[in-house]
Amino acid sequence: MSQLLPILVVGGSGYVAGELLRLLVGHPGAGEVVVISQSQGGEAVVEVFPHLASAYPGLSFQSLDAARSWLSRHPRAGVLSAAPHGASATLLDGLLTEAESDGRELLLVDVSADFRFRDPERYQAVYGHTHGAPTRLAQFTCAVPEHAAAGTSGPIAHPGCFTTSVVLVARPLLAAGVISPRLAVSAITGSTGAGRTPTATTHHPARRSAVFAYQPLAHRHAPEMKSLLADAAGVEPELFFVPQAGPHARGIYTVIHAELAAPATAAELLAVLAAAYAGSPFVSVAATPPKLPDVVGSNHCHLSVAVEGDHVVLISALDNLVKGAAGGALQWLNRLAGWPETWGLERPGLGWF
Repeated sequence: MSQLLPILVVGGSGYVAGELLRLLVGHPGAGEVVVISQSQGGEAVVEVFPHLASAYPGLSFQSLDAARSWLSRHPRAGVLSAAPHGASATLLDGLLTEAESDGRELLLVDVSADFRFRDPERYQAVYGHTHGAPTRLAQFTCAVPEHAAAGTSGPIAHPGCFTTSVVLVARPLLAAGVISPRLAVSAITGSTGAGRTPTATTHHPARRSAVFAYQPLAHRHAPEMKSLLADAAGVEPELFFVPQAGPHARGIYTVIHAELAAPATAAELLAVLAAAYAGSPFVSVAATPPKLPDVVGSNHCHLSVAVEGDHVVLISALDNLVKGAAGGALQWLNRLAGWPETWGLERPGLGWF
């Protein structure tokens, strides 16, 4: 029991935090789990997440101060943060500062957008406000686990769900020089990607049986995609991103149009992807285009390509709440803790949803 890692979940009343709690059930390395919610402090977790009643019958949301006191008693702990964008930076900076002062180790993964850019000016340009902890930006690694070198240390900024779907399929092909750095991205997402609070475009009556584009060519994830693809391409690619809202609750289906840099067949491009992910347990490559129900509920991402002449279509499918957020974060925590990367993430997809 002494080897189990105590884990703090931050921003605990949202969909991503609910997924983190679900994935931590039965995790062989997870010790005591404490969850913070500023809005639900003192409330039972089962009141917000009834589907977790059998797993967390006595767990309540804690205040930040209570969680800080709890962390101070542990020389090593995991922190999985699903705090809102803009609030995460200051909160996590405080936790890291206290841990550094006390000589404690925090294995920290943030799924908000607050540490995805190394440049505070670029962050401000994208999000419209100054960064809450600009001196911390250089300390964070922003990458999907599959694209980070072995031994990468934390803290970690996990990329957004749209970005994860794009970089997983596009980055290896850009790195191999087989496609040109000019991408037209169309991605349809489920309503959970917009968070728990309903809005005019996320409320179920507005989404049911509907598909519509929003923020075309102006979405805040586009600069993040460019930044993560720049290292592979040697230059920041041109990228034209059109997100779409779908009638489903969870899952992202991404289609990218690009041009070949040199003549190549679909089989050759698939071979590049297969080689890139040969050691990756959660990324699959196939000639047949993926189907969203095959990945929803799982930490898997399915990739495919199609080629006609010099034109190529790249396709990826993943669950925005799992591989695109909570599952990716737990995959990172597994790596930081030195555990098998698959721990807590072996669940297959739902099949129907």
